[in-house]
Amino acid sequence: MPVFLLSDKKEFPPPHLARQDGVLAVGGDLSVERLLIAYRMGIFPWFSEGQPIIWWSPDPRLVLYPQEIQVSKSLKKV
Repeated sequence: MPVFLLSDKKEFPPPHLARQDGVLAVGGDLSVERLLIAYRMGIFPWFSEGQPIIWWSPDPRLVLYPQEIQVSKSLKKV
């Protein structure tokens, strides 16, 4: 699968086109508008400072349900 280069348009390719490792696209910006679009599609940025923004959409994705999280006694002490 190719890695898509994002333009100034606030849009993403479909997440099912991500590579096997989850990389979907490179570039764009971290504007609120772009982040909201990405998160709604199951896409998130993950990159190192000074590097291009890499957008990920791994399959399967982890979903946390706050009401189902059980915090251990030792973690509660932290």
